[in-house]
Amino acid sequence: MAESAGLQFVSSYAFEAMQKVDVVRLAALSDPELRLLLPCLVRMALCAPADQSQSWAQDKKLILRLLSGVEAVNSIVALLSVDFHALEQDARKEQQLRHKAGGSNGESILVTQLQHGLTLEFEHSDPLRRLRLTLSELLSIINKVADSNGEFFLKSSELFESPVYLEEVADVLCILQAELPSLLPIVDVAEALLHVRNGDWFMCLLVANVPDSFSEVCRGLIKNGERQDEESVGGRRRTEALRQLCQMNPSQALNIRAMVVEECHLPGLGVALTLDYKPDTPDEAVSPLVSYVSGLLLGTNSKVRTWFSMFIRNGQQRKRESSSVLWQMRRQLLLELVAILPRSRSTHVPNDANVEDGGGSGYSGLREEHVVKASALLRLYCALMGIAGLRPTDEEAEQLLQLMTSRPPATPAGVRFVSLSFCKLLAFPTLVSTPEQEQLMVMWLSWMIKEEEYFESAAGVSASFGEMLLLVAMYFHSNQLSSIIELVCSTLGMKIAIKPSSLSKMKTIFTQEIFTEQVVTAHAVRVAVTNNLSANITGFLPIHCIYQLLRSRAFTKHKVSIKDWIYRQLCETTTPIHTQLIPLIDAYINSILTPASKANPEATNQPITEQEILNVFQSSAGQGDGSRGGRQRHSITTQLLILYYILSFEENLLASTKQLALMQRKPKSYSAALMDQIPIKYLVTQAQGLQQELGGLHSALLRLLATNYPHLCLVEDWVCEEEVTGTLPLLRRMMLPSNTCRYSQSQLHQAFQKLPSSSPRLMRILEHLTLLSPGDLIPYAEALTASMALLLEPGVPRRLLQTLNKLWMGLNTVMPRRLWVMTVNALQPSAKLLHQQTYTQNDLMVDPLIVLRCDQRVYRCPPLMDIVLHMLNGYLLASKAYLQCHLKETADFDRQNQIVSNVAVPGQPDMPEVTREELKNALLAAQDSAAVQILLEICLPTSEEQLLGATTESLLRNNQGPVPGKSRQGSLPPSARGRVEDGEPEGGLLSDLREVQCLICCLLHQMFIADPNIAKLVHFQGYPQALLPLTVAGIPSIHICLDFIPELLAQPQLEKQIFAIQLLSYLCTQYALPKSLSVARLAISVMGTLLTVLNRAKRFSFFMPTLPCLVAFCQAFPPLYDDVAALLVQVGQVCASDVATRVRDIDPFIARLQSLREKPQEAAALGGGASKLTLPQKAAEELGGADPDVQLCYCIEATFMDIISSTLHGL
Repeated sequence: MAESAGLQFVSSYAFEAMQKVDVVRLAALSDPELRLLLPCLVRMALCAPADQSQSWAQDKKLILRLLSGVEAVNSIVALLSVDFHALEQDARKEQQLRHKAGGSNGESILVTQLQHGLTLEFEHSDPLRRLRLTLSELLSIINKVADSNGEFFLKSSELFESPVYLEEVADVLCILQAELPSLLPIVDVAEALLHVRNGDWFMCLLVANVPDSFSEVCRGLIKNGERQDEESVGGRRRTEALRQLCQMNPSQALNIRAMVVEECHLPGLGVALTLDYKPDTPDEAVSPLVSYVSGLLLGTNSKVRTWFSMFIRNGQQRKRESSSVLWQMRRQLLLELVAILPRSRSTHVPNDANVEDGGGSGYSGLREEHVVKASALLRLYCALMGIAGLRPTDEEAEQLLQLMTSRPPATPAGVRFVSLSFCKLLAFPTLVSTPEQEQLMVMWLSWMIKEEEYFESAAGVSASFGEMLLLVAMYFHSNQLSSIIELVCSTLGMKIAIKPSSLSKMKTIFTQEIFTEQVVTAHAVRVAVTNNLSANITGFLPIHCIYQLLRSRAFTKHKVSIKDWIYRQLCETTTPIHTQLIPLIDAYINSILTPASKANPEATNQPITEQEILNVFQSSAGQGDGSRGGRQRHSITTQLLILYYILSFEENLLASTKQLALMQRKPKSYSAALMDQIPIKYLVTQAQGLQQELGGLHSALLRLLATNYPHLCLVEDWVCEEEVTGTLPLLRRMMLPSNTCRYSQSQLHQAFQKLPSSSPRLMRILEHLTLLSPGDLIPYAEALTASMALLLEPGVPRRLLQTLNKLWMGLNTVMPRRLWVMTVNALQPSAKLLHQQTYTQNDLMVDPLIVLRCDQRVYRCPPLMDIVLHMLNGYLLASKAYLQCHLKETADFDRQNQIVSNVAVPGQPDMPEVTREELKNALLAAQDSAAVQILLEICLPTSEEQLLGATTESLLRNNQGPVPGKSRQGSLPPSARGRVEDGEPEGGLLSDLREVQCLICCLLHQMFIADPNIAKLVHFQGYPQALLPLTVAGIPSIHICLDFIPELLAQPQLEKQIFAIQLLSYLCTQYALPKSLSVARLAISVMGTLLTVLNRAKRFSFFMPTLPCLVAFCQAFPPLYDDVAALLVQVGQVCASDVATRVRDIDPFIARLQSLREKPQEAAALGGGASKLTLPQKAAEELGGADPDVQLCYCIEATFMDIISSTLHGL
């Protein structure tokens, strides 16, 4: 507001004195300064104070003394003597009148009979009339503001413009607002003063006399302000008024600026207040203006960013004005930029200048204390140009280029400055417009290449600008312009819209003048690896450059070996794992297996050698699958990354076999001997506890393990690991005494050798070992496994065996493969000890059944049998993976040879691959079924156990009552049946045989679930009928046999049909399901059909074992009684007719059968059926009991009686 330029405003010193009511400071004011504060001071002196203290009484005396010499006080006292209550009533009446009149300036209650202008009237009036004149004028303006709907107007008011009476009008204004606050809210008064000349001056006086209202007035002005204050006269006047208020109270300037940002109004005011702000302790690094504007444009509030960007864009559309806040801001930023530039910089580059001399007169460096400020300025200009759309002037562009191409000292801040300068060049290539500027930029880029190693070493940072140069060069060579834009935005820390077409000039400079592709690859290999690479190291590192070069196949194209660099970098890693490591390994593996071009199939990278891999695991490999010493030289991260490399390499090699065969290439896979020395399970277990720090590496390893090493991913192993690593084991280890190595391996070995006399000592040692972690148990693994056979001797306590089993399972979580081999070799039969064969891991994967060729005593030692079954399950899975891998490795090369050999016969079908797959599946099926058959054979009691009364039927009988296969017992009296059932082994159900049977049944259950075809194959092969009660009751998944029993009944072999019916009888009893009923009906139908086609000898061999099964059918499904009875009568008729042809007279057999069928209750009532059975048996012996038909006849009758007995017993 230029009209108030000559007026004296309230100083900050005076305002602070008024705020604090500091009488001493008020007394020090000059008369002109004191004159501005008289309204408040006079009211303070005359009005009754609320503070009745002695100190205020003294201060009041000082105020009165201060006012006593001022002439203007009398006029203010006269103003205060008016009846303000009557004045307020008149004012409200006038407001009502104006409201009714629609705001027109008609009659006035406050002011009547104006004979002259307002100024003359004001001069000649008494105090009351002065108050009325001013109040009327003020209310008029306030009403007009309320009716303007936000449109700005400037009201010409003689009263507020006359320089002679400004002070008197100000006095009246202050008194009115103080005495009539409800009629004249101070915010409304301030808003009205914006619309008159000298309004800012009046506003400052008003606020100075009511200092507590400062924040309220400012907030009201800001809320009512425009979103863009530079666009209108009203906005500029509002900004200027608030700026004057803040100059009067500078301590609140930053709070007012915060209000501006909060409301997103008056952006120019925020900048103006920042320009006016003079901090007590200036920050040498970054100026307030840079901080403020950077915060607006780079902050997280998108609304604020858009609001301020609009201020910049709109400001550029107007002609350059020195009074514009935007141009003041730009001028100040340019001054700050020039102030930190090296003194002797010039755009003109002399021809004889020494380019190599970094400290020449034309190339003086940026001072260290200015580097941070220079970086902040660069980011700010990037934000202004990229986000707010600032178009730099020629002068700004010139000075910016000078700053960007200056050479900072070798400090971390200097590295950051160079990176920012480089990215700004890429983001805004238009800054380079003349050939001289382009030459300057090329020289600066050359300096960057030359100095980056020195900067990295001197600054002590891992991420230097050299890697960024390499990365950008690689992106330019591969035309990945979008990646360059992403890199620039991430380095600058802001999202900038960069057109790919704008990078064409930079691309030409990079690819043709500075970084050719061959230079890039040669330079990249010489870059030092990042020490202790982890995710904590941010920025662009050598690994980013190598990864891009691997992806673009630059190394193989130019025959540059990168293997050693990658190996060194993998060895220099730590947690948390860097996100670029896994993609780097994947790209490296792809470059090993896939040539860069079909024309040159040998253009591939070299794989890491086996010796280099062994060096990573050498400490742990010597101790068995991982010991703590293995982590002293190489970190666990390195070992896990190398493991991931090997497993991924092998998987990709198998997946690429066809392509490699077509190119006549066969890269060598890593040997089995190498894989045996890598502690795979131990490393994966360690990775499980570091999942947060390893990112996706743990899940990637699990995926590779599940594919290539399924025997290391057994579900029971994961469950066992929870038991080993859970809370209870941890608490037990916390109780472990400090001398954890109290027992050595030799002491353990000696205790084993002296069994059974050393059982107590061995028990103490083993119990102590259970407190150790699985990793600490590794040194004892050999001693534990080598002496396992000694535990098979008589007299060894069961607790020893169980403790050994627990230790073995703990070791199995960290070193399964080596442990299994040692255990298999230790449990070989004692007869083979003299010429014992030592099996290897490969032997056991080729033939998993070797596991079952152990000492026979193991079959009756449940703790050791549990171990053997665990190993068998693992090796069966390992064998599948091994054969699948072998098939993939060789099938495509054999197929290629077959195609070459059959060139002359193009019509010949391509069969070898299909045949090999079928052979593999047949081998696996035979292997699995053989294992199942051996395990079932182990379940049979030996001759000694049979003498003791052990029977496989006891499990089923104890679960469900009478056994279908032994239905004759159903006809015995209950007391007799009780005595038979009491014939259990001496130990009851708690026998070694029973425990082994349960273990085997659990394994078979898992195998049948994993592959139902195994169950089908085993039951088509058949097994002893004595095992059916055990398998049906002990293997829950055996119910799947109901699916293929119809197919088994359709087999031509009589033995398979008999086995199917016997199996079905047990399944019906165990699983009385609708499906079982339908299969049972089918079986009865098949038996009826076979009766018509079998001859006399086959009829006897078929029906004798299957007739008792009918009892189980009827017991499980009573609706089948009619079908079964009809079948029995039919079989009896056939047999009786054959007997009648040879024997003149026989019992009236058929008549009895018909009677049993029609009146079963009467037959049962005649003595329970016992006499009916005994008499025919006698007759059979007299008539020649060896006759098959006679035996079959009485078997039929006995079956009838069993069915009747079981049915009535069930009722």
